[in-house]
Amino acid sequence: QVQLVESGGGSVQAGGSLRLSCGASGATYSSYCMGWFRQAPGKEREGVAIINTFGITVYTNSVKDRFTISQDNAKNTLYLQMNSLKPEDTAMYYCAFRSDAYCSLLRLYDYSAWGQGTQVTVSA
Repeated sequence: QVQLVESGGGSVQAGGSLRLSCGASGATYSSYCMGWFRQAPGKEREGVAIINTFGITVYTNSVKDRFTISQDNAKNTLYLQMNSLKPEDTAMYYCAFRSDAYCSLLRLYDYSAWGQGTQVTVSA
Protein backbone atom coordinates (compact mmCIF):
# COMPACT_ATOMS: atom_id res chain seq x y z
CA GLN A 1 0.00 0.00 0.00
CA VAL A 2 1.19 3.48 -0.86
CA GLN A 3 0.00 6.59 0.94
CA LEU A 4 0.16 9.99 -0.73
CA VAL A 5 -0.09 13.45 0.80
CA GLU A 6 -0.19 16.60 -1.34
CA SER A 7 0.75 20.12 -0.29
CA GLY A 8 1.62 23.45 -1.84
CA GLY A 9 -1.72 24.59 -3.20
CA GLY A 10 -2.97 28.12 -2.72
CA SER A 11 -4.37 31.23 -4.37
CA VAL A 12 -2.38 33.22 -6.92
CA GLN A 13 -3.02 35.77 -9.61
CA ALA A 14 -2.83 34.89 -13.28
CA GLY A 15 0.77 34.68 -14.41
CA GLY A 16 1.96 33.53 -11.01
CA SER A 17 3.63 30.29 -9.96
CA LEU A 18 3.09 27.51 -7.45
CA ARG A 19 4.92 24.30 -6.67
CA LEU A 20 2.93 21.29 -5.54
CA SER A 21 4.51 18.47 -3.58
CA CYS A 22 3.33 14.91 -3.02
CA GLY A 23 4.98 12.85 -0.32
CA ALA A 24 4.79 9.08 -0.72
CA SER A 25 5.10 6.48 2.03
CA GLY A 26 4.41 2.79 2.50
CA ALA A 27 5.40 -0.01 0.15
CA THR A 28 8.23 0.50 -2.33
CA TYR A 29 8.25 -0.61 -5.94
CA SER A 30 11.08 -0.93 -8.44
CA SER A 31 8.75 0.01 -11.28
CA TYR A 32 6.04 2.62 -11.02
CA CYS A 33 4.31 5.63 -12.49
CA MET A 34 3.18 8.74 -10.64
CA GLY A 35 1.13 11.62 -11.83
CA TRP A 36 -0.79 14.80 -11.17
CA PHE A 37 -4.48 15.01 -11.94
CA ARG A 38 -6.97 17.82 -11.42
CA GLN A 39 -10.68 18.30 -11.08
CA ALA A 40 -12.48 21.59 -11.49
CA PRO A 41 -16.00 22.10 -10.12
CA GLY A 42 -18.57 20.43 -12.37
CA LYS A 43 -15.92 18.76 -14.50
CA GLU A 44 -14.39 15.31 -14.67
CA ARG A 45 -10.99 14.59 -13.22
CA GLU A 46 -8.30 14.90 -15.88
CA GLY A 47 -4.65 14.00 -16.21
CA VAL A 48 -2.13 16.84 -16.05
CA ALA A 49 1.30 15.20 -16.05
CA ILE A 50 2.86 11.81 -15.35
CA ILE A 51 6.38 10.51 -14.79
CA ASN A 52 7.61 6.95 -14.56
CA THR A 53 10.57 5.01 -13.18
CA PHE A 54 12.60 5.81 -16.29
CA GLY A 55 11.99 9.55 -15.95
CA ILE A 56 9.74 9.66 -18.99
CA THR A 57 7.21 12.47 -18.71
CA VAL A 58 3.92 13.16 -20.45
CA TYR A 59 1.88 16.36 -20.22
CA THR A 60 -1.58 17.29 -21.27
CA ASN A 61 -1.47 19.87 -24.07
CA SER A 62 -2.90 22.73 -22.04
CA VAL A 63 0.02 22.76 -19.58
CA LYS A 64 2.95 22.01 -21.87
CA ASP A 65 5.75 24.58 -21.56
CA ARG A 66 4.18 25.90 -18.33
CA PHE A 67 4.20 22.96 -15.91
CA THR A 68 7.07 20.64 -15.02
CA ILE A 69 6.72 17.31 -13.22
CA SER A 70 9.72 15.95 -11.35
CA GLN A 71 10.58 13.53 -8.58
CA ASP A 72 13.13 13.29 -5.80
CA ASN A 73 13.57 9.60 -5.13
CA ALA A 74 15.70 10.21 -2.04
CA LYS A 75 12.82 12.14 -0.49
CA ASN A 76 10.04 9.98 -1.97
CA THR A 77 8.47 13.18 -3.22
CA LEU A 78 6.76 14.13 -6.46
CA TYR A 79 6.60 17.77 -7.56
CA LEU A 80 4.64 19.85 -10.01
CA GLN A 81 6.12 23.25 -10.80
CA MET A 82 3.39 25.42 -12.27
CA ASN A 83 4.34 28.65 -14.00
CA SER A 84 2.33 31.19 -15.98
CA LEU A 85 -0.82 30.05 -14.24
CA LYS A 86 -4.17 30.80 -15.83
CA PRO A 87 -7.66 31.02 -14.30
CA GLU A 88 -8.56 27.82 -16.15
CA ASP A 89 -5.91 26.00 -14.09
CA THR A 90 -8.13 26.46 -11.03
CA ALA A 91 -8.94 23.02 -9.65
CA MET A 92 -8.30 20.50 -6.92
CA TYR A 93 -5.01 18.81 -7.73
CA TYR A 94 -4.38 15.17 -6.84
CA CYS A 95 -1.33 12.99 -7.07
CA ALA A 96 -1.68 9.33 -7.91
CA PHE A 97 0.43 6.19 -8.02
CA ARG A 98 0.48 3.12 -10.24
CA SER A 99 2.76 0.13 -9.57
CA ASP A 100 3.73 -0.17 -13.23
CA ALA A 101 6.01 1.98 -15.36
CA TYR A 102 3.52 1.92 -18.22
CA CYS A 103 0.71 4.36 -17.63
CA SER A 104 -1.49 6.95 -19.24
CA LEU A 105 -2.94 10.36 -18.49
CA LEU A 106 -6.30 9.05 -19.61
CA ARG A 107 -6.63 5.75 -17.71
CA LEU A 108 -7.31 7.13 -14.26
CA TYR A 109 -8.67 3.78 -13.12
CA ASP A 110 -5.17 2.27 -13.47
CA TYR A 111 -3.92 4.24 -10.48
CA SER A 112 -4.25 2.39 -7.19
CA ALA A 113 -3.42 5.16 -4.73
CA TRP A 114 -4.59 8.78 -4.58
CA GLY A 115 -3.88 11.68 -2.28
CA GLN A 116 -6.52 13.83 -0.65
CA GLY A 117 -5.94 16.76 -2.99
CA THR A 118 -4.70 20.34 -2.71
CA GLN A 119 -6.65 23.32 -4.00
CA VAL A 120 -5.18 25.68 -6.60
CA THR A 121 -7.08 28.89 -7.31
CA VAL A 122 -5.94 31.33 -9.99
CA SER A 123 -7.62 34.72 -10.19
CA ALA A 124 -7.71 36.89 -13.29
